[in-house]
Amino acid sequence: MTVNADKSMRQLQQEVDRHIGQFKEGYFAPMEMLARMTEELGELAREVNHVYGPKKKKETEAEKLIEEEMGDVLFVLICMANSMDIDLQKAHDGVMEKFRTRDKDRWTRKEEQ
Repeated sequence: MTVNADKSMRQLQQEVDRHIGQFKEGYFAPMEMLARMTEELGELAREVNHVYGPKKKKETEAEKLIEEEMGDVLFVLICMANSMDIDLQKAHDGVMEKFRTRDKDRWTRKEEQ
């Protein structure tokens, strides 16, 4: 398995699109993907709760990693964006601009050293 930690969001979207493009079924409908996203987000929440919250894992529960669950959420998000022709890099740039302008004074900045 080749891992490239420096992939752009556009490359991630293209990689997922190539993978999904192998199958006749293609992308699920948006509501189906939203349901799947909710399921994956629940699994992520469960793992975070096991590691950082009061609810510890039962001995009978399978070992999962927060990183795995985040990967699942990211995959479904990319699938959803691809199916709706949304450029996630552009969406990210837009939200960062919002944080730099509208929300620039929302939180207390660290002191400059």
